[in-house]
Amino acid sequence: MSFYNKYYSILFFGLCFFYSCTVKNVKTVGTQDSSIHQYVKKDSLSQQDNTLEKLRGAKLFKDPLLVALIDTALLNNQDLKIALTRIQTAKADVLRTNAPLLPSVEAGSSLGFKKYGRFTEEGVGNFDTNFSENISDNQNIPYPVTPNYALGLNTYWELDVWKKLRTEKKAALKNLSASEEVKNFMVTQLVANVADLYYQLVEKDIELSIAHKNIELQEKQLEIITIQKVAGRVTELAVKQFKAQLLHSQSFEYTVRQEIYELENRLNVILGRLPNHPIKRNREAFESSLPEIPNEGISSQVLLQRPDVVAAEHQLAASKADVYAARAAFYPSLSLTPSLGFQAFRARLLFDPRSIAFGAFANIAAPIFNRKKLIANSDKANAQNYAMLYQYEKTILNAMSETLVSLKGIENSAATYDLKSKQVDELTKAVSVSNTLFLEGYASYLEVVTAQGAVFEAELEQVKVRNAQFMYHLNLYKALGGGWK
Repeated sequence: MSFYNKYYSILFFGLCFFYSCTVKNVKTVGTQDSSIHQYVKKDSLSQQDNTLEKLRGAKLFKDPLLVALIDTALLNNQDLKIALTRIQTAKADVLRTNAPLLPSVEAGSSLGFKKYGRFTEEGVGNFDTNFSENISDNQNIPYPVTPNYALGLNTYWELDVWKKLRTEKKAALKNLSASEEVKNFMVTQLVANVADLYYQLVEKDIELSIAHKNIELQEKQLEIITIQKVAGRVTELAVKQFKAQLLHSQSFEYTVRQEIYELENRLNVILGRLPNHPIKRNREAFESSLPEIPNEGISSQVLLQRPDVVAAEHQLAASKADVYAARAAFYPSLSLTPSLGFQAFRARLLFDPRSIAFGAFANIAAPIFNRKKLIANSDKANAQNYAMLYQYEKTILNAMSETLVSLKGIENSAATYDLKSKQVDELTKAVSVSNTLFLEGYASYLEVVTAQGAVFEAELEQVKVRNAQFMYHLNLYKALGGGWK
Protein backbone atom coordinates (compact mmCIF):
# COMPACT_ATOMS: atom_id res chain seq x y z
CA MET A 1 0.00 0.00 0.00
CA SER A 2 2.84 2.34 0.85
CA PHE A 3 4.36 1.66 -2.57
CA TYR A 4 1.18 2.69 -4.37
CA ASN A 5 0.89 5.88 -2.34
CA LYS A 6 4.40 6.88 -3.36
CA TYR A 7 3.68 5.94 -6.96
CA TYR A 8 0.52 8.04 -7.19
CA SER A 9 2.23 10.97 -5.48
CA ILE A 10 5.06 10.94 -8.02
CA LEU A 11 2.58 10.60 -10.88
CA PHE A 12 0.46 13.50 -9.56
CA PHE A 13 3.41 15.89 -9.24
CA GLY A 14 4.68 14.81 -12.65
CA LEU A 15 1.35 15.67 -14.25
CA CYS A 16 1.31 19.03 -12.44
CA PHE A 17 4.80 19.80 -13.70
CA PHE A 18 3.91 18.83 -17.27
CA TYR A 19 0.67 20.84 -17.23
CA SER A 20 2.33 23.94 -15.81
CA CYS A 21 5.16 23.79 -18.33
CA THR A 22 2.93 23.55 -21.41
CA VAL A 23 3.22 27.25 -22.23
CA LYS A 24 2.21 28.40 -25.65
CA ASN A 25 5.14 29.70 -27.67
CA VAL A 26 5.13 33.50 -27.39
CA LYS A 27 7.51 35.37 -29.62
CA THR A 28 9.18 38.38 -28.11
CA VAL A 29 10.36 41.32 -30.16
CA GLY A 30 13.30 43.56 -29.51
CA THR A 31 15.45 46.12 -31.26
CA GLN A 32 17.00 43.44 -33.40
CA ASP A 33 13.53 42.72 -34.86
CA SER A 34 12.92 46.32 -35.80
CA SER A 35 13.36 46.97 -39.49
CA ILE A 36 13.47 50.68 -38.71
CA HIS A 37 16.39 50.14 -36.35
CA GLN A 38 18.25 48.24 -39.04
CA TYR A 39 17.36 50.88 -41.60
CA VAL A 40 18.70 53.68 -39.47
CA LYS A 41 21.90 51.77 -38.77
CA LYS A 42 22.58 50.96 -42.40
CA ASP A 43 21.36 54.12 -44.07
CA SER A 44 22.72 57.42 -42.81
CA LEU A 45 21.86 60.97 -43.58
CA SER A 46 25.57 61.63 -43.84
CA GLN A 47 28.85 60.80 -42.19
CA GLN A 48 29.16 64.06 -40.24
CA ASP A 49 28.63 63.82 -36.47
CA ASN A 50 29.84 67.24 -35.34
CA THR A 51 26.62 69.19 -35.94
CA LEU A 52 25.32 68.55 -32.44
CA GLU A 53 28.51 69.92 -30.92
CA LYS A 54 28.07 73.11 -32.96
CA LEU A 55 24.55 73.49 -31.61
CA ARG A 56 25.23 72.67 -27.96
CA GLY A 57 25.11 75.09 -25.04
CA ALA A 58 27.30 78.12 -25.54
CA LYS A 59 27.57 77.45 -29.29
CA LEU A 60 23.88 78.16 -29.84
CA PHE A 61 23.01 80.17 -26.73
CA LYS A 62 25.50 83.02 -26.75
CA ASP A 63 23.31 85.48 -24.82
CA PRO A 64 24.33 85.42 -21.12
CA LEU A 65 20.82 86.51 -20.11
CA LEU A 66 19.36 83.49 -21.91
CA VAL A 67 21.92 81.16 -20.36
CA ALA A 68 20.97 82.47 -16.90
CA LEU A 69 17.29 81.78 -17.61
CA ILE A 70 18.11 78.24 -18.75
CA ASP A 71 20.05 77.62 -15.52
CA THR A 72 17.10 78.88 -13.49
CA ALA A 73 14.71 76.58 -15.35
CA LEU A 74 16.94 73.56 -14.78
CA LEU A 75 16.86 74.28 -11.05
CA ASN A 76 13.23 75.22 -10.53
CA ASN A 77 11.07 73.66 -13.26
CA GLN A 78 8.32 71.51 -11.71
CA ASP A 79 8.05 69.08 -14.63
CA LEU A 80 11.74 68.31 -14.33
CA LYS A 81 11.36 67.76 -10.59
CA ILE A 82 8.51 65.34 -11.28
CA ALA A 83 10.77 63.45 -13.71
CA LEU A 84 13.42 63.19 -10.97
CA THR A 85 10.87 61.70 -8.55
CA ARG A 86 9.94 59.13 -11.20
CA ILE A 87 13.60 58.14 -11.37
CA GLN A 88 13.53 57.61 -7.60
CA THR A 89 10.43 55.46 -8.04
CA ALA A 90 12.19 53.39 -10.70
CA LYS A 91 15.18 52.93 -8.37
CA ALA A 92 12.84 51.69 -5.67
CA ASP A 93 11.39 49.18 -8.14
CA VAL A 94 14.91 47.88 -8.81
CA LEU A 95 15.45 47.35 -5.09
CA ARG A 96 12.07 45.66 -4.84
CA THR A 97 12.87 43.19 -7.63
CA ASN A 98 16.32 42.55 -6.20
CA ALA A 99 14.97 41.54 -2.79
CA PRO A 100 13.38 38.19 -3.85
CA LEU A 101 16.73 37.00 -5.20
CA LEU A 102 18.07 36.90 -1.64
CA PRO A 103 16.72 34.91 1.30
CA SER A 104 14.26 36.81 3.47
CA VAL A 105 15.00 36.49 7.19
CA GLU A 106 12.47 37.47 9.85
CA ALA A 107 13.01 37.57 13.60
CA GLY A 108 9.93 36.81 15.61
CA SER A 109 8.65 35.78 19.01
CA SER A 110 5.39 34.24 20.11
CA LEU A 111 3.57 33.58 23.35
CA GLY A 112 0.49 31.42 23.58
CA PHE A 113 -1.25 28.59 25.32
CA LYS A 114 -3.54 25.72 24.48
CA LYS A 115 -5.77 23.36 26.41
CA TYR A 116 -6.34 20.04 24.77
CA GLY A 117 -9.50 18.08 25.34
CA ARG A 118 -9.34 15.46 28.05
CA PHE A 119 -10.33 12.72 25.65
CA THR A 120 -7.97 13.61 22.80
CA GLU A 121 -4.71 12.08 21.77
CA GLU A 122 -2.74 15.18 22.79
CA GLY A 123 -4.60 15.58 26.06
CA VAL A 124 -4.08 11.96 27.10
CA GLY A 125 -0.45 12.05 25.88
CA ASN A 126 0.45 15.16 27.88
CA PHE A 127 -1.24 13.81 31.02
CA ASP A 128 0.41 10.41 30.75
CA THR A 129 3.85 11.79 29.92
CA ASN A 130 4.16 13.50 33.29
CA PHE A 131 4.05 10.06 35.00
CA SER A 132 6.98 8.74 33.00
CA GLU A 133 10.18 7.94 34.89
CA ASN A 134 12.26 9.06 31.87
CA ILE A 135 11.61 12.80 32.23
CA SER A 136 12.98 15.33 34.66
CA ASP A 137 11.09 18.03 36.55
CA ASN A 138 11.87 20.58 33.82
CA GLN A 139 10.33 18.26 31.27
CA ASN A 140 6.97 18.01 33.02
CA ILE A 141 4.31 19.38 30.69
CA PRO A 142 2.07 22.03 32.28
CA TYR A 143 -1.41 20.52 32.52
CA PRO A 144 -4.25 21.02 31.61
CA VAL A 145 -3.25 24.35 29.96
CA THR A 146 0.06 24.14 28.09
CA PRO A 147 1.89 27.44 27.36
CA ASN A 148 4.20 27.87 24.39
CA TYR A 149 7.11 30.34 24.27
CA ALA A 150 9.09 30.80 21.05
CA LEU A 151 11.83 33.12 19.84
CA GLY A 152 13.86 32.69 16.65
CA LEU A 153 14.47 33.33 12.97
CA ASN A 154 12.30 32.29 10.04
CA THR A 155 13.69 32.28 6.53
CA TYR A 156 12.10 32.03 3.13
CA TRP A 157 14.05 31.71 -0.12
CA GLU A 158 12.59 31.08 -3.54
CA LEU A 159 15.19 29.51 -5.81
CA ASP A 160 15.23 31.29 -9.16
CA VAL A 161 15.39 28.09 -11.21
CA TRP A 162 13.68 29.52 -14.29
CA LYS A 163 15.31 33.00 -14.05
CA LYS A 164 11.92 34.62 -13.47
CA LEU A 165 13.15 36.81 -10.63
CA ARG A 166 16.33 37.81 -12.47
CA THR A 167 14.27 38.69 -15.55
CA GLU A 168 11.97 40.88 -13.45
CA LYS A 169 15.04 42.64 -12.07
CA LYS A 170 16.33 43.16 -15.61
CA ALA A 171 13.00 44.71 -16.61
CA ALA A 172 13.17 47.07 -13.62
CA LEU A 173 16.72 48.11 -14.53
CA LYS A 174 15.66 48.82 -18.11
CA ASN A 175 12.72 50.88 -16.87
CA LEU A 176 15.10 52.81 -14.62
CA SER A 177 17.36 53.55 -17.59
CA ALA A 178 14.32 54.59 -19.61
CA SER A 179 13.16 57.01 -16.89
CA GLU A 180 16.62 58.57 -16.78
CA GLU A 181 16.57 59.04 -20.55
CA VAL A 182 13.08 60.53 -20.35
CA LYS A 183 14.47 63.03 -17.86
CA ASN A 184 17.31 63.84 -20.29
CA PHE A 185 14.78 64.32 -23.08
CA MET A 186 12.78 66.66 -20.85
CA VAL A 187 15.93 68.68 -20.17
CA THR A 188 16.44 69.11 -23.92
CA GLN A 189 12.81 70.15 -24.36
CA LEU A 190 13.02 72.51 -21.40
CA VAL A 191 16.16 74.24 -22.68
CA ALA A 192 14.62 74.65 -26.12
CA ASN A 193 11.31 75.94 -24.72
CA VAL A 194 13.07 78.57 -22.62
CA ALA A 195 15.09 79.70 -25.63
CA ASP A 196 11.97 79.67 -27.82
CA LEU A 197 10.04 81.97 -25.46
CA TYR A 198 13.09 84.20 -24.99
CA TYR A 199 13.51 84.69 -28.74
CA GLN A 200 9.79 85.36 -29.10
CA LEU A 201 10.10 88.07 -26.46
CA VAL A 202 13.04 89.60 -28.29
CA GLU A 203 11.02 89.44 -31.52
CA LYS A 204 8.13 91.26 -29.84
CA ASP A 205 10.53 93.88 -28.44
CA ILE A 206 11.75 94.58 -31.96
CA GLU A 207 8.19 94.69 -33.27
CA LEU A 208 7.37 97.19 -30.53
CA SER A 209 10.31 99.38 -31.53
CA ILE A 210 9.22 99.19 -35.19
CA ALA A 211 5.73 100.25 -34.14
CA HIS A 212 7.16 103.18 -32.14
CA LYS A 213 9.28 104.29 -35.08
CA ASN A 214 6.30 104.19 -37.43
CA ILE A 215 4.06 105.99 -34.94
CA GLU A 216 6.56 108.84 -34.63
CA LEU A 217 6.89 109.04 -38.40
CA GLN A 218 3.14 108.95 -38.95
CA GLU A 219 2.51 111.61 -36.27
CA LYS A 220 4.88 113.97 -38.07
CA GLN A 221 3.28 113.19 -41.42
CA LEU A 222 -0.16 113.78 -39.93
CA GLU A 223 0.98 117.23 -38.80
CA ILE A 224 2.30 117.97 -42.29
CA ILE A 225 -0.84 116.75 -44.05
CA THR A 226 -3.01 118.78 -41.65
CA ILE A 227 -1.06 121.93 -42.52
CA GLN A 228 -1.40 121.14 -46.22
CA LYS A 229 -5.15 120.72 -45.78
CA VAL A 230 -5.36 124.21 -44.23
CA ALA A 231 -3.33 125.50 -47.17
CA GLY A 232 -5.80 123.84 -49.53
CA ARG A 233 -3.32 121.44 -51.10
CA VAL A 234 -5.11 118.26 -49.89
CA THR A 235 -8.62 117.36 -48.83
CA GLU A 236 -10.06 116.09 -45.54
CA LEU A 237 -9.91 112.57 -47.00
CA ALA A 238 -6.11 112.65 -46.97
CA VAL A 239 -6.11 113.68 -43.30
CA LYS A 240 -8.48 110.82 -42.46
CA GLN A 241 -6.28 108.29 -44.30
CA PHE A 242 -3.14 109.34 -42.45
CA LYS A 243 -4.97 109.41 -39.12
CA ALA A 244 -6.40 105.93 -39.72
CA GLN A 245 -2.92 104.65 -40.49
CA LEU A 246 -1.65 106.17 -37.21
CA LEU A 247 -4.49 104.58 -35.21
CA HIS A 248 -3.69 101.22 -36.79
CA SER A 249 -0.06 101.46 -35.64
CA GLN A 250 -1.11 102.57 -32.15
CA SER A 251 -3.54 99.65 -31.77
CA PHE A 252 -0.85 97.28 -33.01
CA GLU A 253 1.41 98.56 -30.22
CA TYR A 254 -1.08 97.51 -27.54
CA THR A 255 -1.52 94.12 -29.18
CA VAL A 256 2.23 93.53 -28.99
CA ARG A 257 2.32 94.67 -25.36
CA GLN A 258 -0.30 92.07 -24.46
CA GLU A 259 1.63 89.36 -26.30
CA ILE A 260 4.78 90.33 -24.40
CA TYR A 261 2.90 90.12 -21.10
CA GLU A 262 1.59 86.64 -21.93
CA LEU A 263 4.99 85.38 -23.08
CA GLU A 264 6.67 86.68 -19.90
CA ASN A 265 4.15 84.88 -17.73
CA ARG A 266 4.52 81.64 -19.69
CA LEU A 267 8.27 81.83 -19.31
CA ASN A 268 8.01 82.57 -15.58
CA VAL A 269 5.88 79.45 -15.10
CA ILE A 270 8.53 77.33 -16.84
CA LEU A 271 11.19 78.97 -14.65
CA GLY A 272 9.20 78.07 -11.54
CA ARG A 273 8.67 81.71 -10.62
CA LEU A 274 5.62 83.82 -9.83
CA PRO A 275 4.01 85.85 -12.68
CA ASN A 276 4.97 89.46 -13.30
CA HIS A 277 8.62 88.70 -12.58
CA PRO A 278 10.70 90.90 -14.89
CA ILE A 279 12.68 89.06 -17.57
CA LYS A 280 15.82 90.77 -18.78
CA ARG A 281 16.67 90.45 -22.46
CA ASN A 282 18.47 92.32 -25.22
CA ARG A 283 18.13 92.62 -28.98
CA GLU A 284 21.69 91.48 -29.60
CA ALA A 285 20.39 87.91 -29.53
CA PHE A 286 18.82 88.50 -32.95
CA GLU A 287 21.97 90.05 -34.32
CA SER A 288 24.29 87.20 -33.30
CA SER A 289 25.42 84.78 -35.96
CA LEU A 290 23.82 81.36 -36.12
CA PRO A 291 25.83 78.10 -36.11
CA GLU A 292 26.80 76.78 -39.50
CA ILE A 293 25.39 73.42 -40.53
CA PRO A 294 27.66 71.05 -42.52
CA ASN A 295 26.61 70.69 -46.13
CA GLU A 296 26.95 66.93 -45.84
CA GLY A 297 24.14 66.74 -43.29
CA ILE A 298 23.96 64.71 -40.09
CA SER A 299 24.82 61.11 -39.29
CA SER A 300 21.87 58.89 -38.44
CA GLN A 301 23.94 57.49 -35.57
CA VAL A 302 23.32 60.79 -33.79
CA LEU A 303 19.57 60.13 -33.93
CA LEU A 304 20.03 56.81 -32.16
CA GLN A 305 21.58 58.72 -29.27
CA ARG A 306 18.50 60.91 -28.79
CA PRO A 307 17.26 60.47 -25.20
CA ASP A 308 13.70 59.62 -26.27
CA VAL A 309 14.99 57.04 -28.78
CA VAL A 310 17.24 55.48 -26.14
CA ALA A 311 14.35 55.55 -23.64
CA ALA A 312 12.08 53.77 -26.15
CA GLU A 313 14.79 51.17 -26.70
CA HIS A 314 15.07 50.54 -22.94
CA GLN A 315 11.29 50.29 -22.64
CA LEU A 316 11.26 47.76 -25.47
CA ALA A 317 13.92 45.68 -23.71
CA ALA A 318 11.95 45.91 -20.43
CA SER A 319 8.77 44.70 -22.13
CA LYS A 320 10.71 41.81 -23.64
CA ALA A 321 11.90 40.84 -20.15
CA ASP A 322 8.32 41.07 -18.90
CA VAL A 323 7.29 38.51 -21.52
CA TYR A 324 9.91 36.05 -20.25
CA ALA A 325 8.86 36.66 -16.64
CA ALA A 326 5.20 36.04 -17.53
CA ARG A 327 6.18 32.83 -19.30
CA ALA A 328 8.29 31.66 -16.36
CA ALA A 329 5.27 32.05 -14.05
CA PHE A 330 3.86 28.86 -15.64
CA TYR A 331 6.74 26.78 -14.30
CA PRO A 332 6.82 25.23 -10.81
CA SER A 333 8.45 27.31 -8.07
CA LEU A 334 10.92 25.84 -5.61
CA SER A 335 11.38 27.42 -2.19
CA LEU A 336 13.24 26.70 1.03
CA THR A 337 11.92 27.63 4.50
CA PRO A 338 14.53 26.95 7.20
CA SER A 339 13.97 28.10 10.78
CA LEU A 340 16.12 28.35 13.92
CA GLY A 341 15.24 29.49 17.44
CA PHE A 342 14.22 28.65 21.00
CA GLN A 343 10.99 26.95 21.99
CA ALA A 344 9.77 25.84 25.41
CA PHE A 345 6.60 25.50 27.48
CA ARG A 346 8.13 27.35 30.44
CA ALA A 347 9.59 30.88 30.18
CA ARG A 348 12.55 30.10 32.44
CA LEU A 349 13.57 27.29 30.13
CA LEU A 350 13.33 29.29 26.89
CA PHE A 351 17.03 30.17 26.65
CA ASP A 352 18.28 26.83 27.82
CA PRO A 353 20.60 25.37 25.13
CA ARG A 354 18.44 22.27 25.10
CA SER A 355 15.45 24.44 23.97
CA ILE A 356 17.03 25.11 20.60
CA ALA A 357 14.72 24.09 17.76
CA PHE A 358 15.41 24.13 14.03
CA GLY A 359 13.95 22.79 10.84
CA ALA A 360 14.01 23.11 7.09
CA PHE A 361 11.41 22.47 4.44
CA ALA A 362 11.61 22.44 0.67
CA ASN A 363 8.44 23.31 -1.18
CA ILE A 364 7.55 22.90 -4.84
CA ALA A 365 4.38 24.44 -6.18
CA ALA A 366 2.98 24.31 -9.69
CA PRO A 367 0.07 26.44 -10.95
CA ILE A 368 -2.99 24.45 -12.02
CA PHE A 369 -6.32 26.16 -11.39
CA ASN A 370 -5.05 29.73 -11.95
CA ARG A 371 -3.68 28.91 -15.40
CA LYS A 372 -6.14 31.23 -17.17
CA LYS A 373 -4.85 34.16 -15.14
CA LEU A 374 -1.27 33.33 -16.11
CA ILE A 375 -2.27 33.00 -19.78
CA ALA A 376 -3.93 36.43 -19.60
CA ASN A 377 -0.79 37.94 -18.03
CA SER A 378 1.34 36.35 -20.75
CA ASP A 379 -0.91 37.65 -23.54
CA LYS A 380 -0.87 41.12 -21.96
CA ALA A 381 2.92 41.15 -21.69
CA ASN A 382 3.27 39.98 -25.29
CA ALA A 383 0.88 42.67 -26.56
CA GLN A 384 2.76 45.33 -24.60
CA ASN A 385 6.00 44.06 -26.11
CA TYR A 386 4.69 44.68 -29.63
CA ALA A 387 3.29 48.06 -28.56
CA MET A 388 6.75 49.07 -27.34
CA LEU A 389 8.24 47.94 -30.66
CA TYR A 390 5.81 50.10 -32.61
CA GLN A 391 6.48 53.00 -30.24
CA TYR A 392 10.21 52.57 -30.78
CA GLU A 393 9.80 52.62 -34.55
CA LYS A 394 7.52 55.66 -34.32
CA THR A 395 10.07 57.50 -32.17
CA ILE A 396 12.83 56.88 -34.72
CA LEU A 397 10.62 57.98 -37.60
CA ASN A 398 9.72 61.17 -35.74
CA ALA A 399 13.38 61.84 -35.00
CA MET A 400 14.31 61.46 -38.67
CA SER A 401 11.38 63.62 -39.81
CA GLU A 402 12.10 66.38 -37.29
CA THR A 403 15.77 66.45 -38.29
CA LEU A 404 15.13 66.62 -42.03
CA VAL A 405 12.42 69.28 -41.66
CA SER A 406 14.70 71.38 -39.45
CA LEU A 407 17.60 71.13 -41.88
CA LYS A 408 15.42 72.15 -44.81
CA GLY A 409 13.88 74.92 -42.70
CA ILE A 410 17.30 76.34 -41.85
CA GLU A 411 18.21 76.40 -45.53
CA ASN A 412 14.96 77.98 -46.74
CA SER A 413 14.63 80.50 -43.89
CA ALA A 414 18.16 81.78 -44.56
CA ALA A 415 17.26 82.43 -48.19
CA THR A 416 13.95 84.01 -47.15
CA TYR A 417 15.68 86.33 -44.67
CA ASP A 418 18.12 87.58 -47.31
CA LEU A 419 15.27 88.36 -49.69
CA LYS A 420 13.23 90.05 -46.96
CA SER A 421 16.20 92.23 -46.05
CA LYS A 422 16.47 93.37 -49.66
CA GLN A 423 12.71 93.98 -49.77
CA VAL A 424 12.87 96.19 -46.64
CA ASP A 425 15.74 98.19 -48.16
CA GLU A 426 13.82 98.79 -51.39
CA LEU A 427 10.60 99.71 -49.60
CA THR A 428 12.44 102.08 -47.25
CA LYS A 429 13.84 103.88 -50.30
CA ALA A 430 10.36 103.90 -51.81
CA VAL A 431 8.97 105.67 -48.72
CA SER A 432 11.66 108.34 -48.97
CA VAL A 433 10.96 108.82 -52.68
CA SER A 434 7.17 108.96 -52.15
CA ASN A 435 7.52 111.59 -49.43
CA THR A 436 9.71 113.74 -51.68
CA LEU A 437 7.37 113.39 -54.66
CA PHE A 438 4.35 114.13 -52.48
CA LEU A 439 5.87 117.34 -51.14
CA GLU A 440 6.72 118.38 -54.72
CA GLY A 441 3.23 117.51 -55.92
CA TYR A 442 4.19 114.56 -58.12
CA ALA A 443 2.65 111.82 -55.93
CA SER A 444 -0.67 111.44 -54.18
CA TYR A 445 -1.11 110.90 -50.45
CA LEU A 446 -2.41 107.38 -51.20
CA GLU A 447 0.97 106.45 -52.64
CA VAL A 448 2.66 107.71 -49.46
CA VAL A 449 0.25 105.76 -47.24
CA THR A 450 0.72 102.62 -49.32
CA ALA A 451 4.51 102.90 -49.24
CA GLN A 452 4.57 103.41 -45.47
CA GLY A 453 2.20 100.51 -44.85
CA ALA A 454 4.28 98.25 -47.08
CA VAL A 455 7.54 98.97 -45.32
CA PHE A 456 5.87 98.54 -41.92
CA GLU A 457 4.58 95.08 -42.86
CA ALA A 458 7.87 94.12 -44.49
CA GLU A 459 9.87 95.02 -41.38
CA LEU A 460 7.54 92.93 -39.22
CA GLU A 461 7.84 90.00 -41.64
CA GLN A 462 11.61 90.34 -41.62
CA VAL A 463 11.65 90.03 -37.82
CA LYS A 464 9.39 86.97 -37.97
CA VAL A 465 11.64 85.31 -40.54
CA ARG A 466 14.67 86.01 -38.36
CA ASN A 467 12.89 84.42 -35.43
CA ALA A 468 11.99 81.46 -37.66
CA GLN A 469 15.71 80.95 -38.31
CA PHE A 470 16.32 80.63 -34.58
CA MET A 471 13.33 78.31 -34.23
CA TYR A 472 14.61 75.94 -36.92
CA HIS A 473 18.00 75.82 -35.18
CA LEU A 474 16.23 75.12 -31.89
CA ASN A 475 14.17 72.40 -33.57
CA LEU A 476 17.34 70.82 -34.91
CA TYR A 477 18.85 71.13 -31.44
CA LYS A 478 15.86 69.20 -30.05
CA ALA A 479 15.79 66.73 -32.95
CA LEU A 480 19.38 65.74 -32.23
CA GLY A 481 18.70 65.39 -28.50
CA GLY A 482 21.18 68.10 -27.54
CA GLY A 483 21.46 69.97 -24.29
CA TRP A 484 20.94 67.37 -21.57
CA LYS A 485 24.68 66.74 -21.12
